[in-house]
Amino acid sequence: MKQVEVSILGQSYVLACPDGGEGLLMAAVASVDKEMRAIRDAGKVKARERIAVLAALNLAYRLAEQPGAGAIRVGEPPPADSVQIDTMLARIDAALGSDGHLL
Repeated sequence: MKQVEVSILGQSYVLACPDGGEGLLMAAVASVDKEMRAIRDAGKVKARERIAVLAALNLAYRLAEQPGAGAIRVGEPPPADSVQIDTMLARIDAALGSDGHLL
């Protein structure tokens, strides 16, 4: 396992990376950096920690939306974890108030 230095939102991090996984790691870093910059540049959220949480939730939500990621089928009740995620997103949106909504 090797260590790779990356930069996300101007902050340097040293990350462990399995041999041969550099490409995937760099793609993940680029995705997180892009999402965090978009949230920061929108101007509603300033705190780095809050930006990171919002970026993580947005990326996780997009991942869950992809085909084969446990999508809900028409006519079937939503899985319990889907309902819990929707409830959690609503609670986070309510807590953020004027900072802006997640999605």
